[in-house]
Amino acid sequence: MDIIKIEKICRPLRILVGLVLIYLAYSTGIVWLYIGVLPLFVGIMGWRPFCKFSGKCSFKE
Repeated sequence: MDIIKIEKICRPLRILVGLVLIYLAYSTGIVWLYIGVLPLFVGIMGWRPFCKFSGKCSFKE
């Protein structure tokens, strides 16, 4: 499994999921959906939380 290829897909996906959750929170009024700020922030910053906590990634930060 090539982690670099996965990261190229995963980062934009996190940003998209974050934006969708924030939009749904705004449009429906369900406050819990503002949790979308987390994947949005992580995606924008380029952090790789799975790699950090699992130690399975072999590339440098």
